[in-house]
Amino acid sequence: MKKLLALLLGTASLLAAQPARPKLVVAITVDQFRYDYLSRFRASYTGGIDRLLKRGAVFADAHYEHFPTVTAIGHSTIMSGATPSTSGIIGNDWFDRQSGKTVTSVSDDTVRLLGAGDKSGSSPRRLLVSTLGDELKMAGPDKPRLIGISMKDRSAILPVGHMADGAYWFDEDYGAFVSSTYYFPELPAWVKDFNAGRPSAKYLGADWKMLEGAEALATLPKEIGSKFYKALKDTPYANDLVEEFAERAVVAEQLGAREVTDLLALSFSANDYIGHAKGPDSQHVRDVSIRTDRMFDKLFRFLDSRIGMQNVLVVMTADHGVAPVPEVMAKRKMPGGRMPAKIVQSSVQAKLSERFGEGKWILSPSEHSLYLDRDLIRRKNLDRDEVVQAAADVAAAIPHVARVYTQRQLVSGTLYADQVGRRVLNGFYAPRGADVMILLEPYWMFSASGTTHGTAYSYDSHVPMIFMGPGVKAGRFSRRVSVNDIAPTLAALLDVETPSGSAGRVLEEIFAPAE
Repeated sequence: MKKLLALLLGTASLLAAQPARPKLVVAITVDQFRYDYLSRFRASYTGGIDRLLKRGAVFADAHYEHFPTVTAIGHSTIMSGATPSTSGIIGNDWFDRQSGKTVTSVSDDTVRLLGAGDKSGSSPRRLLVSTLGDELKMAGPDKPRLIGISMKDRSAILPVGHMADGAYWFDEDYGAFVSSTYYFPELPAWVKDFNAGRPSAKYLGADWKMLEGAEALATLPKEIGSKFYKALKDTPYANDLVEEFAERAVVAEQLGAREVTDLLALSFSANDYIGHAKGPDSQHVRDVSIRTDRMFDKLFRFLDSRIGMQNVLVVMTADHGVAPVPEVMAKRKMPGGRMPAKIVQSSVQAKLSERFGEGKWILSPSEHSLYLDRDLIRRKNLDRDEVVQAAADVAAAIPHVARVYTQRQLVSGTLYADQVGRRVLNGFYAPRGADVMILLEPYWMFSASGTTHGTAYSYDSHVPMIFMGPGVKAGRFSRRVSVNDIAPTLAALLDVETPSGSAGRVLEEIFAPAE
């Protein structure tokens, strides 16, 4: 009897020592926020990023393990833990052989856009796996609420998954937050009310001035309209608008206010728009990073007053990094440069026409992913592998092309057995994949201006990864990890099933010890 009593008391003590289940999980993605922005601008962080660095579990060597490193794939990875080879999200867009057109990661002709005219909408239907939010929904009788918000549709939709209660993004033609009939027949009243208040109008004619310096970095148009809305996205005010909308969502949807764990996925896109145009070494990127720190502080203060930060589990990361601007690299005597316009398409098309006869051999517009016309190959009674290999050989001979992969190689797994090869293989899903994939040398790019991302190299793969909140032990962790580890770690903290395609591990080293 005494042993049984002791066992019961011990079990009760253990349960009491476990951290309370959070009322709200906030998954934050800052688009194109390289890991080194944490250290390069550290002295200027006094708000939310400072809080994350001091109170969170900070991983100093977190990477994406796929190629290409782009927005849609990053956002599909964070809350699913899956690589593109399993999730089916192989890019921001790709050529769809069935429909004969380029599709985006979230385009869906079966649904309509809500809030911005009668247009085709977006949905998560191309995502083949579950997300953490889906697993929360399927875990039992509780009714958690899942909300995704961003300036971009793919960034709002993919993290929250199939069972979300709503995903909202900004339409630059209408200047409003929109959604699609995938989620509901019409926009919720609170969203209509928010849009009716025209919150972006307060930025009409606004100067974007540096927080640390007197320089004006941009001035927004003074008249409302699509020109203004497009320009707004290229300033930190776009992030502020998303944060403002997120606060309204927390209140209207009662996120964190019930005896259940809700999920709010936020993605801040302004950093990406600015980064593409100006590059990681610009004053623009420095300033938007510092403003992101201030914006996080506002968000955390709001959540603290509304829910209590002790009840909020936060994870912060980015969807990819970015390369330095080639002209900046040239001044540093570093490698890199810009490829001639359409060099891959024109070279491959010309050679295939010369060898196999006239015809439009390439169906897709991309320089790095070639989808060949298989019907044309059949009509000419050619061997597909021979034509594909011929295309690959042409691409491989172009200066500054580092590697070329054919679909046959990727299906069979006959690749370079190194990190780059593994990342390319992780990014390949045969039913949607290209016939030929091209990877340039480090710091080389197809972009004609500004800079970009998408490679398998560390400047594009290395991102922040920080957990903060109940059950998390603060500290700096130097062990190499992948962004794929986020979803299974959150699943373990919340005691729900790991998302179906997860390729990551549980980061148990950050679990706070029982007291």
